[in-house]
Amino acid sequence: MKLRPEGILLAVAGALAIAMPVLLLPGEAGRAPRAAPVPAPIGAGTMPALARVYERPLFGAAEPAEAPADAPRLVGIVGRLNVDAVALVKASDGATRTLGIGESVDGWSLASLAIDAAFFTRGSERVRVPLPIEPGGGDAAPSETGP
Repeated sequence: MKLRPEGILLAVAGALAIAMPVLLLPGEAGRAPRAAPVPAPIGAGTMPALARVYERPLFGAAEPAEAPADAPRLVGIVGRLNVDAVALVKASDGATRTLGIGESVDGWSLASLAIDAAFFTRGSERVRVPLPIEPGGGDAAPSETGP
């Protein structure tokens, strides 16, 4: 019987396939050092009370902050928003005047206009002044009290 070289190579490859996993296993000298213990995580402390979050409605309208007493009173908005709209405001002296974006009255600068409110800034303070609405649900008509 004649041994063929392919048969010998196949036998050697099979022996290596069986022996390699045994050779790759670490012995006593090949053991890795033990890892240092992981320190406990730093606690966040006490959590704030969440009662206020649970009390307010999830999708309700935000409670509007009251504008300061010295803020201009909005009488109306005239024109097209983001184009040529101006605000009609009543100043502290009682005079009504029109303001464009960037103009000021009584130290308050008109920052922007919305469909139902004007936004004024003074320094770092920003307030929303809504249009007046009468209790019946309609827009309040400007009224003048005469003698």
